[in-house]
Amino acid sequence: MDTSSLEPNPELATLSAEYWEKEALPVLAEYTRLPCLSPEYDEAWAGHGHIERAAELLSQWAASRPIEGLQVALSQLPGLTPVILAEVPAHGRHGDDEAPVLLYGHFDKQPPLGAWREGLGPFEPVREGDRLYGRGTADDGYSIFAALGAIELAQATGAGHPRCIAIIEGSEESGSPHLPAYLEALGERLGEAGPSLVVCLDSGAASYDRLWTTTSLRGLLGATITVKVLEEGIHSGAGGGLVPDSFRLLRQLFSRIEDEKTGEVLLPSCRVEVPAGRVAEAAELASVVDDGDRFPAVPGLRLGNGVGAAERLLARSWQASLAYVGIEGLPPIEEAGNVLRPYTKAKIAMRIPPSSDSKRAAEELLQALTTDPPEGAEVRVDDIVPADGFDAPETAPWLAAAVKAASEAYFGAPSGAMGEGGTIPFLSALLGSYPSAQFLVTGVLGPQSNAHGPNEMLHIPTAKALTACVAHVLSQIP
Repeated sequence: MDTSSLEPNPELATLSAEYWEKEALPVLAEYTRLPCLSPEYDEAWAGHGHIERAAELLSQWAASRPIEGLQVALSQLPGLTPVILAEVPAHGRHGDDEAPVLLYGHFDKQPPLGAWREGLGPFEPVREGDRLYGRGTADDGYSIFAALGAIELAQATGAGHPRCIAIIEGSEESGSPHLPAYLEALGERLGEAGPSLVVCLDSGAASYDRLWTTTSLRGLLGATITVKVLEEGIHSGAGGGLVPDSFRLLRQLFSRIEDEKTGEVLLPSCRVEVPAGRVAEAAELASVVDDGDRFPAVPGLRLGNGVGAAERLLARSWQASLAYVGIEGLPPIEEAGNVLRPYTKAKIAMRIPPSSDSKRAAEELLQALTTDPPEGAEVRVDDIVPADGFDAPETAPWLAAAVKAASEAYFGAPSGAMGEGGTIPFLSALLGSYPSAQFLVTGVLGPQSNAHGPNEMLHIPTAKALTACVAHVLSQIP
Protein backbone atom coordinates (compact mmCIF):
# COMPACT_ATOMS: atom_id res chain seq x y z
CA MET A 1 0.00 0.00 0.00
CA ASP A 2 1.21 3.52 -0.80
CA THR A 3 1.85 5.31 2.49
CA SER A 4 3.22 8.56 1.07
CA SER A 5 -0.06 10.36 1.78
CA LEU A 6 0.10 9.63 5.50
CA GLU A 7 1.58 12.80 6.96
CA PRO A 8 2.89 13.02 10.53
CA ASN A 9 0.10 13.52 13.04
CA PRO A 10 0.69 16.59 15.27
CA GLU A 11 -1.30 14.85 18.01
CA LEU A 12 1.54 12.34 18.43
CA ALA A 13 3.79 14.96 20.02
CA THR A 14 1.20 15.84 22.68
CA LEU A 15 0.32 12.24 23.39
CA SER A 16 3.97 11.20 23.64
CA ALA A 17 4.73 13.98 26.11
CA GLU A 18 1.78 12.95 28.29
CA TYR A 19 2.70 9.29 28.04
CA TRP A 20 6.27 9.86 29.19
CA GLU A 21 5.36 12.13 32.08
CA LYS A 22 2.48 10.04 33.43
CA GLU A 23 3.22 6.47 32.41
CA ALA A 24 6.88 5.94 31.55
CA LEU A 25 9.05 8.16 33.74
CA PRO A 26 7.72 6.97 37.13
CA VAL A 27 8.50 3.33 36.25
CA LEU A 28 11.82 4.24 34.63
CA ALA A 29 12.78 5.95 37.90
CA GLU A 30 11.88 2.80 39.85
CA TYR A 31 14.01 0.72 37.44
CA THR A 32 16.93 3.11 37.92
CA ARG A 33 17.14 2.08 41.58
CA LEU A 34 17.94 -1.53 40.65
CA PRO A 35 21.68 -2.38 40.40
CA CYS A 36 21.03 -4.90 37.61
CA LEU A 37 24.61 -5.11 36.38
CA SER A 38 25.36 -7.12 33.28
CA PRO A 39 26.84 -10.60 33.95
CA GLU A 40 30.36 -9.52 32.97
CA TYR A 41 30.33 -7.09 35.91
CA ASP A 42 28.47 -9.27 38.40
CA GLU A 43 29.50 -12.91 38.33
CA ALA A 44 26.90 -13.65 41.00
CA TRP A 45 24.08 -11.99 39.06
CA ALA A 46 21.82 -15.04 39.35
CA GLY A 47 22.15 -15.13 43.14
CA HIS A 48 21.77 -11.41 43.61
CA GLY A 49 18.53 -11.38 41.63
CA HIS A 50 18.73 -7.76 40.48
CA ILE A 51 18.47 -8.64 36.78
CA GLU A 52 15.39 -10.78 37.44
CA ARG A 53 13.79 -8.01 39.50
CA ALA A 54 14.38 -5.50 36.71
CA ALA A 55 12.90 -7.88 34.15
CA GLU A 56 9.86 -8.50 36.34
CA LEU A 57 9.30 -4.78 36.94
CA LEU A 58 9.47 -3.93 33.24
CA SER A 59 7.48 -6.93 32.02
CA GLN A 60 4.68 -6.27 34.52
CA TRP A 61 4.53 -2.66 33.39
CA ALA A 62 4.52 -3.75 29.74
CA ALA A 63 1.66 -6.20 30.31
CA SER A 64 -0.46 -3.37 31.77
CA ARG A 65 -0.33 -1.20 28.65
CA PRO A 66 -3.59 -0.54 26.76
CA ILE A 67 -2.32 -1.97 23.48
CA GLU A 68 -4.80 -4.04 21.50
CA GLY A 69 -3.71 -7.66 21.18
CA LEU A 70 -0.54 -7.20 23.27
CA GLN A 71 1.02 -10.38 24.65
CA VAL A 72 3.98 -10.08 27.03
CA ALA A 73 6.18 -12.98 28.11
CA LEU A 74 9.11 -12.98 30.50
CA SER A 75 11.34 -15.77 29.24
CA GLN A 76 14.44 -17.20 30.90
CA LEU A 77 16.44 -20.13 29.59
CA PRO A 78 18.56 -22.11 32.09
CA GLY A 79 21.72 -20.27 33.05
CA LEU A 80 20.89 -17.22 30.92
CA THR A 81 19.64 -13.75 31.75
CA PRO A 82 15.93 -13.24 31.04
CA VAL A 83 14.42 -11.44 28.08
CA ILE A 84 11.13 -9.63 27.76
CA LEU A 85 9.15 -10.49 24.64
CA ALA A 86 6.19 -8.35 23.66
CA GLU A 87 4.18 -9.21 20.56
CA VAL A 88 1.39 -7.12 19.04
CA PRO A 89 -0.71 -8.18 16.04
CA ALA A 90 -1.13 -5.90 13.06
CA HIS A 91 -3.45 -2.97 13.68
CA GLY A 92 -5.30 -0.92 11.09
CA ARG A 93 -3.99 -1.08 7.55
CA HIS A 94 -1.75 -4.13 7.86
CA GLY A 95 -2.36 -7.86 7.89
CA ASP A 96 -0.65 -10.45 10.04
CA ASP A 97 0.64 -12.28 6.97
CA GLU A 98 3.16 -9.49 6.41
CA ALA A 99 6.72 -9.51 7.73
CA PRO A 100 6.87 -8.18 11.29
CA VAL A 101 8.81 -5.28 12.77
CA LEU A 102 11.42 -6.23 15.37
CA LEU A 103 12.11 -3.64 18.08
CA TYR A 104 15.19 -4.08 20.28
CA GLY A 105 16.58 -2.75 23.55
CA HIS A 106 18.21 -4.01 26.77
CA PHE A 107 17.84 -3.51 30.51
CA ASP A 108 21.17 -4.72 31.95
CA LYS A 109 23.54 -2.01 33.16
CA GLN A 110 27.17 -1.01 33.35
CA PRO A 111 28.75 -0.54 36.82
CA PRO A 112 28.82 2.94 38.43
CA LEU A 113 32.42 3.68 37.32
CA GLY A 114 33.77 6.23 39.74
CA ALA A 115 32.29 9.03 41.80
CA TRP A 116 29.19 10.83 40.58
CA ARG A 117 28.82 14.54 41.16
CA GLU A 118 27.33 15.83 44.38
CA GLY A 119 23.61 15.15 44.59
CA LEU A 120 23.70 12.28 42.09
CA GLY A 121 24.18 8.55 42.43
CA PRO A 122 24.12 5.64 39.99
CA PHE A 123 21.08 3.95 41.52
CA GLU A 124 19.07 6.93 42.73
CA PRO A 125 16.97 8.68 40.05
CA VAL A 126 17.29 12.46 40.13
CA ARG A 127 15.39 14.74 37.80
CA GLU A 128 16.79 18.16 37.02
CA GLY A 129 14.60 19.94 34.50
CA ASP A 130 14.68 18.01 31.24
CA ARG A 131 17.23 15.48 32.50
CA LEU A 132 16.76 12.26 34.45
CA TYR A 133 20.03 11.09 36.01
CA GLY A 134 20.88 7.53 36.99
CA ARG A 135 22.57 4.42 35.64
CA GLY A 136 20.54 2.84 32.85
CA THR A 137 18.17 5.74 32.24
CA ALA A 138 19.47 6.32 28.69
CA ASP A 139 21.47 3.10 28.20
CA ASP A 140 19.11 1.41 27.77
CA GLY A 141 16.28 1.47 30.29
CA TYR A 142 14.27 3.94 28.26
CA SER A 143 14.07 1.53 25.30
CA ILE A 144 11.11 -0.59 26.39
CA PHE A 145 9.10 2.55 27.09
CA ALA A 146 9.94 3.99 23.67
CA ALA A 147 9.22 0.72 21.85
CA LEU A 148 5.84 -0.01 23.40
CA GLY A 149 5.01 3.68 23.60
CA ALA A 150 5.41 4.01 19.83
CA ILE A 151 3.03 1.09 19.25
CA GLU A 152 0.55 2.46 21.79
CA LEU A 153 0.60 5.92 20.22
CA ALA A 154 0.23 4.53 16.71
CA GLN A 155 -2.92 2.72 17.80
CA ALA A 156 -4.25 5.69 19.77
CA THR A 157 -4.02 7.99 16.74
CA GLY A 158 -5.44 5.43 14.32
CA ALA A 159 -2.25 5.38 12.28
CA GLY A 160 -1.94 1.60 12.31
CA HIS A 161 1.14 -0.62 12.27
CA PRO A 162 2.23 -4.08 11.11
CA ARG A 163 2.77 -6.98 13.47
CA CYS A 164 5.42 -5.95 16.00
CA ILE A 165 7.75 -7.98 18.20
CA ALA A 166 9.79 -6.24 20.89
CA ILE A 167 12.72 -8.05 22.49
CA ILE A 168 14.39 -6.45 25.50
CA GLU A 169 17.42 -8.47 26.62
CA GLY A 170 19.57 -8.67 29.73
CA SER A 171 23.15 -9.29 28.55
CA GLU A 172 23.96 -6.57 25.99
CA GLU A 173 26.56 -4.82 28.12
CA SER A 174 28.46 -8.13 28.24
CA GLY A 175 28.41 -8.47 24.45
CA SER A 176 24.98 -10.16 24.24
CA PRO A 177 26.30 -13.71 24.88
CA HIS A 178 22.84 -14.88 26.00
CA LEU A 179 20.84 -13.38 23.14
CA PRO A 180 21.49 -15.89 20.29
CA ALA A 181 19.61 -18.66 22.08
CA TYR A 182 16.53 -16.46 22.35
CA LEU A 183 16.78 -15.27 18.74
CA GLU A 184 16.91 -18.90 17.62
CA ALA A 185 13.76 -19.61 19.60
CA LEU A 186 12.19 -16.48 18.10
CA GLY A 187 12.95 -17.52 14.53
CA GLU A 188 9.56 -19.12 13.85
CA ARG A 189 7.71 -15.96 14.88
CA LEU A 190 9.90 -13.84 12.62
CA GLY A 191 9.21 -16.06 9.64
CA GLU A 192 11.54 -17.40 6.98
CA ALA A 193 12.05 -13.97 5.42
CA GLY A 194 12.57 -12.31 8.79
CA PRO A 195 11.53 -8.81 9.83
CA SER A 196 10.79 -6.10 7.30
CA LEU A 197 12.25 -3.52 9.68
CA VAL A 198 14.55 -3.72 12.70
CA VAL A 199 14.24 -0.80 15.11
CA CYS A 200 17.23 -0.66 17.47
CA LEU A 201 16.87 1.84 20.31
CA ASP A 202 20.35 1.52 21.82
CA SER A 203 22.40 4.00 19.84
CA GLY A 204 23.49 7.62 19.94
CA ALA A 205 22.73 11.14 18.80
CA ALA A 206 25.10 13.91 17.82
CA SER A 207 22.71 16.51 19.23
CA TYR A 208 19.25 16.76 20.75
CA ASP A 209 17.66 18.87 18.03
CA ARG A 210 16.79 16.15 15.49
CA LEU A 211 16.28 12.44 14.92
CA TRP A 212 19.65 10.75 14.40
CA THR A 213 20.04 7.43 12.66
CA THR A 214 23.15 5.28 13.01
CA THR A 215 24.61 4.03 9.75
CA SER A 216 27.51 2.01 11.14
CA LEU A 217 28.92 0.69 14.40
CA ARG A 218 32.38 -0.61 15.17
CA GLY A 219 33.02 -4.16 16.32
CA LEU A 220 34.58 -5.02 19.66
CA LEU A 221 37.40 -7.27 20.78
CA GLY A 222 37.78 -7.71 24.52
CA ALA A 223 40.56 -9.62 26.26
CA THR A 224 42.48 -9.95 29.52
CA ILE A 225 46.28 -10.19 29.34
CA THR A 226 48.46 -11.41 32.23
CA VAL A 227 52.25 -11.19 32.41
CA LYS A 228 53.76 -13.15 35.29
CA VAL A 229 57.45 -13.10 36.29
CA LEU A 230 57.51 -14.32 39.92
CA GLU A 231 55.64 -16.67 42.20
CA GLU A 232 55.64 -13.96 44.90
CA GLY A 233 56.82 -10.37 45.29
CA ILE A 234 60.44 -9.62 46.19
CA HIS A 235 62.46 -6.63 47.41
CA SER A 236 63.05 -4.32 44.44
CA GLY A 237 66.58 -3.64 45.58
CA ALA A 238 67.39 -7.33 45.71
CA GLY A 239 65.92 -8.30 42.36
CA GLY A 240 65.91 -5.08 40.36
CA GLY A 241 68.19 -5.30 37.34
CA LEU A 242 67.85 -9.07 37.17
CA VAL A 243 64.12 -9.79 37.36
CA PRO A 244 62.23 -7.87 34.64
CA ASP A 245 59.28 -5.82 35.83
CA SER A 246 56.01 -7.38 34.68
CA PHE A 247 54.52 -3.99 33.77
CA ARG A 248 57.45 -3.23 31.47
CA LEU A 249 56.96 -6.54 29.68
CA LEU A 250 53.22 -5.93 29.40
CA ARG A 251 54.00 -2.55 27.86
CA GLN A 252 56.20 -4.29 25.29
CA LEU A 253 53.35 -6.61 24.37
CA PHE A 254 50.98 -3.72 23.88
CA SER A 255 53.47 -2.15 21.45
CA ARG A 256 52.94 -5.21 19.25
CA ILE A 257 49.28 -4.36 18.77
CA GLU A 258 49.25 -0.55 19.05
CA ASP A 259 51.54 2.29 18.03
CA GLU A 260 51.91 4.13 21.34
CA LYS A 261 52.69 7.42 19.59
CA THR A 262 49.73 7.56 17.22
CA GLY A 263 47.23 5.10 18.72
CA GLU A 264 47.11 3.14 15.46
CA VAL A 265 46.03 -0.47 15.96
CA LEU A 266 48.54 -2.72 14.20
CA LEU A 267 46.44 -5.84 13.59
CA PRO A 268 46.21 -6.39 9.81
CA SER A 269 42.46 -7.10 9.85
CA CYS A 270 41.84 -3.67 11.41
CA ARG A 271 43.25 -1.79 8.43
CA VAL A 272 40.28 -1.22 6.16
CA GLU A 273 39.29 1.29 3.52
CA VAL A 274 36.39 3.49 4.58
CA PRO A 275 33.55 3.33 2.01
CA ALA A 276 33.21 6.50 -0.06
CA GLY A 277 29.62 6.93 1.08
CA ARG A 278 30.65 6.98 4.73
CA VAL A 279 33.39 9.52 4.00
CA ALA A 280 30.82 11.78 2.33
CA GLU A 281 28.44 11.24 5.22
CA ALA A 282 31.09 12.36 7.73
CA ALA A 283 31.86 15.48 5.68
CA GLU A 284 28.17 16.41 5.66
CA LEU A 285 27.82 15.72 9.37
CA ALA A 286 30.88 17.87 10.16
CA SER A 287 29.04 20.86 8.73
CA VAL A 288 26.25 20.35 11.29
CA VAL A 289 28.05 19.32 14.48
CA ASP A 290 31.60 19.22 15.79
CA ASP A 291 31.96 15.82 17.41
CA GLY A 292 34.87 17.05 19.49
CA ASP A 293 32.57 19.25 21.54
CA ARG A 294 30.76 16.33 23.18
CA PHE A 295 33.65 15.10 25.35
CA PRO A 296 34.74 16.56 28.72
CA ALA A 297 38.36 16.85 27.57
CA VAL A 298 40.96 18.66 29.66
CA PRO A 299 42.05 22.05 28.29
CA GLY A 300 44.58 21.75 25.49
CA LEU A 301 43.97 18.07 24.70
CA ARG A 302 44.34 17.31 20.99
CA LEU A 303 41.49 15.08 19.86
CA GLY A 304 42.33 12.68 17.06
CA ASN A 305 45.93 13.98 16.95
CA GLY A 306 44.67 17.34 15.80
CA VAL A 307 42.79 16.31 12.63
CA GLY A 308 39.75 18.15 11.28
CA ALA A 309 36.10 17.65 12.21
CA ALA A 310 35.25 15.15 9.45
CA GLU A 311 38.38 13.11 10.18
CA ARG A 312 37.48 13.05 13.88
CA LEU A 313 34.07 11.64 13.04
CA LEU A 314 35.62 8.88 10.95
CA ALA A 315 38.26 8.20 13.59
CA ARG A 316 35.67 7.27 16.18
CA SER A 317 33.39 5.36 13.81
CA TRP A 318 35.67 3.57 11.29
CA GLN A 319 39.16 3.57 12.84
CA ALA A 320 40.28 0.86 15.24
CA SER A 321 41.16 2.03 18.74
CA LEU A 322 42.43 0.47 21.94
CA ALA A 323 41.31 1.29 25.48
CA TYR A 324 42.96 -0.08 28.63
CA VAL A 325 39.88 -0.41 30.77
CA GLY A 326 41.20 -2.26 33.82
CA ILE A 327 44.41 -3.27 35.53
CA GLU A 328 45.24 -5.70 38.33
CA GLY A 329 48.38 -6.44 40.31
CA LEU A 330 49.17 -2.82 41.14
CA PRO A 331 48.44 -1.85 44.75
CA PRO A 332 47.04 1.57 45.70
CA ILE A 333 49.82 4.16 46.00
CA GLU A 334 49.39 4.47 49.76
CA GLU A 335 50.03 0.72 50.08
CA ALA A 336 52.79 0.41 47.49
CA GLY A 337 56.09 -0.81 48.90
CA ASN A 338 59.44 -1.09 47.13
CA VAL A 339 58.54 -4.47 45.65
CA LEU A 340 58.94 -6.20 42.32
CA ARG A 341 55.41 -7.52 41.89
CA PRO A 342 54.70 -11.08 40.68
CA TYR A 343 52.42 -10.12 37.80
CA THR A 344 50.47 -7.42 36.00
CA LYS A 345 47.09 -8.10 34.42
CA ALA A 346 45.22 -5.72 32.11
CA LYS A 347 41.82 -5.78 30.49
CA ILE A 348 41.51 -4.20 27.04
CA ALA A 349 38.61 -3.15 24.85
CA MET A 350 39.59 -2.85 21.21
CA ARG A 351 37.10 -1.21 18.88
CA ILE A 352 37.52 -2.50 15.34
CA PRO A 353 36.17 -1.12 12.02
CA PRO A 354 32.60 -2.05 11.07
CA SER A 355 33.80 -4.19 8.16
CA SER A 356 36.51 -6.08 10.09
CA ASP A 357 36.13 -9.77 10.90
CA SER A 358 36.22 -9.89 14.71
CA LYS A 359 37.16 -13.59 14.86
CA ARG A 360 40.12 -13.03 12.55
CA ALA A 361 41.16 -10.03 14.65
CA ALA A 362 40.96 -12.20 17.77
CA GLU A 363 43.30 -14.75 16.18
CA GLU A 364 45.76 -12.00 15.23
CA LEU A 365 45.61 -10.56 18.74
CA LEU A 366 46.31 -13.91 20.36
CA GLN A 367 49.23 -14.62 18.04
CA ALA A 368 50.77 -11.18 18.54
CA LEU A 369 50.63 -11.37 22.34
CA THR A 370 51.69 -14.98 22.92
CA THR A 371 54.39 -15.57 20.29
CA ASP A 372 57.92 -15.29 21.69
CA PRO A 373 57.05 -13.93 25.17
CA PRO A 374 59.43 -11.10 26.17
CA GLU A 375 62.33 -12.32 28.31
CA GLY A 376 60.65 -15.70 28.74
CA ALA A 377 57.86 -14.38 30.96
CA GLU A 378 54.63 -16.30 31.41
CA VAL A 379 52.00 -14.65 29.19
CA ARG A 380 48.35 -15.63 29.27
CA VAL A 381 45.48 -14.20 27.22
CA ASP A 382 42.01 -14.97 28.55
CA ASP A 383 38.39 -14.01 28.04
CA ILE A 384 38.72 -13.09 24.37
CA VAL A 385 35.27 -11.90 23.28
CA PRO A 386 34.93 -10.92 19.59
CA ALA A 387 31.88 -9.05 18.31
CA ASP A 388 31.39 -7.94 14.71
CA GLY A 389 30.52 -4.40 13.74
CA PHE A 390 27.62 -3.21 11.59
CA ASP A 391 27.37 -1.31 8.33
CA ALA A 392 23.75 -0.59 7.48
CA PRO A 393 22.34 -1.60 4.09
CA GLU A 394 21.08 1.06 1.72
CA THR A 395 18.01 2.77 3.14
CA ALA A 396 14.77 2.14 1.26
CA PRO A 397 13.06 5.29 -0.09
CA TRP A 398 10.00 4.80 2.10
CA LEU A 399 12.12 4.61 5.28
CA ALA A 400 14.23 7.62 4.32
CA ALA A 401 11.09 9.66 3.66
CA ALA A 402 9.44 8.54 6.91
CA VAL A 403 12.52 9.37 9.01
CA LYS A 404 12.87 12.79 7.39
CA ALA A 405 9.21 13.67 7.85
CA ALA A 406 9.15 12.44 11.45
CA SER A 407 12.23 14.42 12.44
CA GLU A 408 10.87 17.61 10.92
CA ALA A 409 7.49 17.10 12.55
CA TYR A 410 8.55 16.12 16.09
CA PHE A 411 12.03 17.62 16.45
CA GLY A 412 11.57 20.61 14.16
CA ALA A 413 14.72 19.88 12.13
CA PRO A 414 15.81 17.53 9.34
CA SER A 415 17.06 14.11 10.37
CA GLY A 416 20.77 13.34 10.58
CA ALA A 417 22.85 10.23 9.85
CA MET A 418 26.10 9.24 11.52
CA GLY A 419 28.47 6.40 12.24
CA GLU A 420 28.87 5.45 15.90
CA GLY A 421 31.91 4.11 17.70
CA GLY A 422 30.17 1.64 19.99
CA THR A 423 29.10 -1.94 19.35
CA ILE A 424 25.69 -3.62 19.25
CA PRO A 425 26.30 -7.32 18.50
CA PHE A 426 22.60 -7.92 17.88
CA LEU A 427 22.70 -5.89 14.66
CA SER A 428 25.45 -7.78 12.86
CA ALA A 429 23.73 -11.06 13.75
CA LEU A 430 20.39 -9.85 12.38
CA LEU A 431 21.92 -8.41 9.22
CA GLY A 432 23.68 -11.70 8.55
CA SER A 433 20.50 -13.71 9.02
CA TYR A 434 18.09 -11.33 7.27
CA PRO A 435 19.96 -9.35 4.59
CA SER A 436 16.73 -7.99 3.07
CA ALA A 437 15.63 -6.26 6.31
CA GLN A 438 15.69 -2.51 6.73
CA PHE A 439 17.29 -1.00 9.84
CA LEU A 440 16.34 2.04 11.90
CA VAL A 441 19.14 2.33 14.46
CA THR A 442 18.66 5.28 16.74
CA GLY A 443 18.81 6.33 20.38
CA VAL A 444 19.06 9.08 22.99
CA LEU A 445 22.78 8.92 23.83
CA GLY A 446 23.68 12.49 22.95
CA PRO A 447 26.03 15.07 24.48
CA GLN A 448 26.55 14.65 28.24
CA SER A 449 24.39 11.53 28.34
CA ASN A 450 27.59 9.82 29.53
CA ALA A 451 26.65 6.20 28.98
CA HIS A 452 29.00 3.86 30.90
CA GLY A 453 30.43 6.81 32.83
CA PRO A 454 29.40 8.77 35.92
CA ASN A 455 26.40 11.10 35.78
CA GLU A 456 24.53 9.19 33.05
CA MET A 457 21.35 10.97 32.09
CA LEU A 458 18.32 10.73 29.83
CA HIS A 459 17.37 13.87 27.88
CA ILE A 460 13.62 13.61 28.36
CA PRO A 461 12.45 15.80 25.42
CA THR A 462 14.49 13.61 23.08
CA ALA A 463 12.84 10.45 24.43
CA LYS A 464 9.42 12.00 23.87
CA ALA A 465 10.16 13.13 20.33
CA LEU A 466 11.91 9.89 19.38
CA THR A 467 8.90 7.85 20.53
CA ALA A 468 6.62 9.92 18.30
CA CYS A 469 9.06 9.46 15.41
CA VAL A 470 9.07 5.67 15.75
CA ALA A 471 5.26 5.65 15.89
CA HIS A 472 5.18 7.55 12.59
CA VAL A 473 7.70 5.21 10.96
CA LEU A 474 5.63 2.18 11.99
CA SER A 475 2.62 3.71 10.26
CA GLN A 476 4.57 4.20 7.04
CA ILE A 477 5.73 0.63 6.40
CA PRO A 478 4.37 -0.27 2.93
